[in-house]
Amino acid sequence: MRPKRKIRTLSDVQNNPIEHSTLEVDVKAVCENWHRLDKASGAAETAAVVKADAYGLGADPIVPALCEYGVKTFFVANVFEGVQIREATKPFPERKIFVLNGFDLCAAPQFAKHNLIPVLNTIQEIQTFLAQTEIDSESPVAVQMDTGMNRLGLSRKEISELSQSKGSLERLNIILWMSHLACAEDPDHPLNKRQLDRFNSSLEKLPPAPASLANSAGIHLGSEYHFDVVRPGIALYGGSPSPGNRMQPVVRFAGKILQLRDVDEGETVGYGAEFRAERTSKIATVGAGYADGILRSLGNTSSLMIGSYAVPIVGRVSMDVLALDVTDLPPSYLREGDHVPLIDTQNLIDDVAKQADTISYEILTRLGARSKRIYTGR
Repeated sequence: MRPKRKIRTLSDVQNNPIEHSTLEVDVKAVCENWHRLDKASGAAETAAVVKADAYGLGADPIVPALCEYGVKTFFVANVFEGVQIREATKPFPERKIFVLNGFDLCAAPQFAKHNLIPVLNTIQEIQTFLAQTEIDSESPVAVQMDTGMNRLGLSRKEISELSQSKGSLERLNIILWMSHLACAEDPDHPLNKRQLDRFNSSLEKLPPAPASLANSAGIHLGSEYHFDVVRPGIALYGGSPSPGNRMQPVVRFAGKILQLRDVDEGETVGYGAEFRAERTSKIATVGAGYADGILRSLGNTSSLMIGSYAVPIVGRVSMDVLALDVTDLPPSYLREGDHVPLIDTQNLIDDVAKQADTISYEILTRLGARSKRIYTGR
């Protein structure tokens, strides 16, 4: 018996009865977005934020490709993600992996075993790290300072306390001071400059070490925000970090047309009967719903482009399916079994997110949990 052919492109699954939705990820586009951001960052090192499984798109294929492109530093949210990324960087053991959500004594063995670098966010975490015995005292750490986001990081009072604690500073091998911008996607927001000034002021009180402030959008605020390391995340995966800075699309998500049906004028579609046909309509039921990452808020409020046609999403998006009003498309344009694009170069993640009244981060991290995944550009 011949082995089953491996699916590589969307055209391969056009008439496959098994695949109700497909998520295609262009790994090369991720790398090219990193290269573009690296050029914009000047002399600063350009790291990569790959938390949440590379924003839901799959760290295992993406991280090694980024390593080959030249990425030397990665940021993740927690130690479990750090272990995953260390596994993905096995051919590149010198890569640094920072864990953003701090240090816990219970996780010390994992930090030590997998050579993960904790980002210490409180004085208590610093004391806990110094008290542990699992990790070599010379092991590197990062320290995060809060400069106005009021989320993670040392407060100004704690920064002052740390600056006067020479014993702690001498015992810590700090390789990165960092903070995080709250409003970088809005270049004119006054908090950007306030955070920059607070960061600079804090650095003046502390021993010299590389510093990092800019996220994806922060890179475009100017070189004064770059410091030594920039940390792009969403822009790597095709999200626009700020107005006028569109990135190369990375994702194509498509759903199969399970059924085409004619609906008479006055008939309703979907749960709650929230859509009522104002004319005799042709409705396409597509095999993708909120369990696949298509948010319920898109129902009855949004549309997508199929070729040159704007096609409304009608009725509520349900768990497994959604409905499209394809009445205005030529009769031969779509057939049952075809895959229609829900996110692609015409339906960008930022535009879909705006219609859903959310952000591209949420769209990406929810997308395609049970879809056929196809990785191209490797």
